[in-house]
Amino acid sequence: MDKLIVQGRRRLVGEVTISGAKNAAVAVIPAAIMADSPSVLENLPAIEDVRSLCHTIEKLGGHCSFQDAHTLHIDCSNGTAHHATFEEVQKIRASYYFLGAMLARYKKAEVAMPGGCNFGVRPIDLHLKGFRALGAIVEESNGMVRAYADRLIGTSIYMDQVSVGATINIMLAASMAEGITTIENAAKEPHVVDLANYLNMMGANIKGAGTDVIRIRGVEKLHGAQYTIIPDQIEAGTYMIAAAITSGDVLVKNIIPKHMDSLTAKLDEMNVTIEEHDDSIRITANRPLHCANVKTMSYPGFPTDLQPQIAALLSVCEGTSVITENVWDNRYQYIDELRKLGAQVVIDGRKAHIEGVPYFHGAKVSATDLRAGAAMILAALAAEGTTEIDGVKYIDRGYEDVENKFNALGADITRITI
Repeated sequence: MDKLIVQGRRRLVGEVTISGAKNAAVAVIPAAIMADSPSVLENLPAIEDVRSLCHTIEKLGGHCSFQDAHTLHIDCSNGTAHHATFEEVQKIRASYYFLGAMLARYKKAEVAMPGGCNFGVRPIDLHLKGFRALGAIVEESNGMVRAYADRLIGTSIYMDQVSVGATINIMLAASMAEGITTIENAAKEPHVVDLANYLNMMGANIKGAGTDVIRIRGVEKLHGAQYTIIPDQIEAGTYMIAAAITSGDVLVKNIIPKHMDSLTAKLDEMNVTIEEHDDSIRITANRPLHCANVKTMSYPGFPTDLQPQIAALLSVCEGTSVITENVWDNRYQYIDELRKLGAQVVIDGRKAHIEGVPYFHGAKVSATDLRAGAAMILAALAAEGTTEIDGVKYIDRGYEDVENKFNALGADITRITI
């Protein structure tokens, strides 16, 4: 088990290059099994979730090989098994994308119920509703989901609520269904668009990704493609907030600035200086930081995956801030850990009322999930003294080379194995 030891009150200065998007990668990799020829995926983040999905494909009978740390060759041209029922599948929530991918190619799929971070009830009812609308029979029992159909038929599907996972899974299945499928009230996140672009390069016919109506004309088969994953919006946001919380001056490179609009608007409101360039953003924090109110929403709103990080920042801003979590039921599990560092936070249902303090103080804390772990690092960077963070396995699921990237900016973070 690894821990991170963080010496606080280090001002971050310099440049950081953002890796490929985790949330895009974990959808694109399962989609590769739908192709009857190899794919090459570039700009993949070197993170645990990517490695886990590759292991899953290998166990299903496909072949994965890394050409370098960020380039993956996937060959499922001879087919794979249609049942991912082993323990490793349960470690990562994105494993449920194998349902849509295998249902599309084989018209049958059996997948163990997924795991991943635990911060509230996250049912997959909308995914299964979409599969059934396409004509599949879906059964749930003993921790497994089974879906099968003689044929999938395109239809109109209205999402009862915006769901990134369900939008992606239905898009996968519908790509090889007969006729036209329309997904209304679809998620518009950048990684939904990225997956649609990859599928289209494979021969799919998908229009409207990035809007709330996606139209998919099914095709009989898909071929492999060479594809470059988009930059990680959440990793970029984490380093932008890190610059702000340490009164730093950081150029965040290899990003799509448009994807960061909701965060840059909020940082500007908080008195942070922002310089936006074609593929980078410079964050300078040399003035007192103001309080702000934040509401998480589906894209293009403020992302829930940056909620813990912005909570850490708001905790050391002047005045009282309010965060409203509109996406997940119970994403405040990390607040007790933030309080150990000195944060003054009161939870009232979906709202977190934050009274700013001058600074944090070092303590022993845990990463309760992936993004909460990032928040602990940010808070530790701004804390007096030493902070010890355990649960690093969660952080490694979504952040590549995290301590070295921060240390290159002037942080003092040491990983120890116990």
